[in-house]
Amino acid sequence: MDGAVIVDKPEGWTSHDAVNKMRRLAKTKKVGHLGTLDPVATGVLPLLLNRATRLAQFFDRSEKLYEATIRFGYSTDSYDRTGTPTSPVSNPQISLDDLNPHLGKLRGTILQTPPPFSAKKVGGVPAYRLARREVAVELSPVEVTVFDLEVLWVKENQVRIRARCSPGTYVRSIAHDLGQAVGCGAHLDELRRLASGEFTLERARSIPELEELASEDRLTEAVIPAGQLLPEFPAEYLDDVSVAHVRNGRDFQVSPFRAGKGARYVKAVSRQGELVAVGEVKLPNLYHPIVVL
Repeated sequence: MDGAVIVDKPEGWTSHDAVNKMRRLAKTKKVGHLGTLDPVATGVLPLLLNRATRLAQFFDRSEKLYEATIRFGYSTDSYDRTGTPTSPVSNPQISLDDLNPHLGKLRGTILQTPPPFSAKKVGGVPAYRLARREVAVELSPVEVTVFDLEVLWVKENQVRIRARCSPGTYVRSIAHDLGQAVGCGAHLDELRRLASGEFTLERARSIPELEELASEDRLTEAVIPAGQLLPEFPAEYLDDVSVAHVRNGRDFQVSPFRAGKGARYVKAVSRQGELVAVGEVKLPNLYHPIVVL
């Protein structure tokens, strides 16, 4: 089972909880997640299994797609509903007209301050650990990109948004900043990740579904083979002799006529469809394997 499993993470679970569950179900220690989801969040959590964990570096720039409900009326120290209120509690009636003047400032490439309860490290320590000990920390703003930010509906003091953004973007911070701009405070009430790069909710499996597949020895049905990952990388199909050479770290040639000529990365794939390696361009039509599976 060298590949990826897309978990529909339930609320209340940490990303590491999902990793530990998959380790038990797949009977392997080699499981890693691609992008943390807060316990309050649900949705797409891609996990890499076994040799496919070596591919994690190629997913670090994957865009994310979220839907979220923001509750206006007060801010919290965690920027979500699990936190302690940090402003007077009110029950405002929000309209689209209240939001429109401020949405543009949250789109595009912006400087965003991460929430105090976040995985951002301060002196090598995650900020959330310091926040739990009530140690005051000042997190520096980070450059992120919000490609799309759309209001889906507005109802009394709640607003539903859809956001497509770069990795490292905190939807909790979008909620907090929007509340500050409107002037009544706000926090994240609900968050669901619909996509993380190539991984979408339509292909995700719930924990009970994965448990059932594992109990029936059918867990491979949930695994996306490594050869099907990273579809944006052109594939070069190699004969058995070339596969052996690549596994030993030798450069491999690609057809000068293949699609995606000049691509930085190319997948070296066996005739059976197995991903052998990812190569980085060295010379025109010549690639060096930087990750071998």
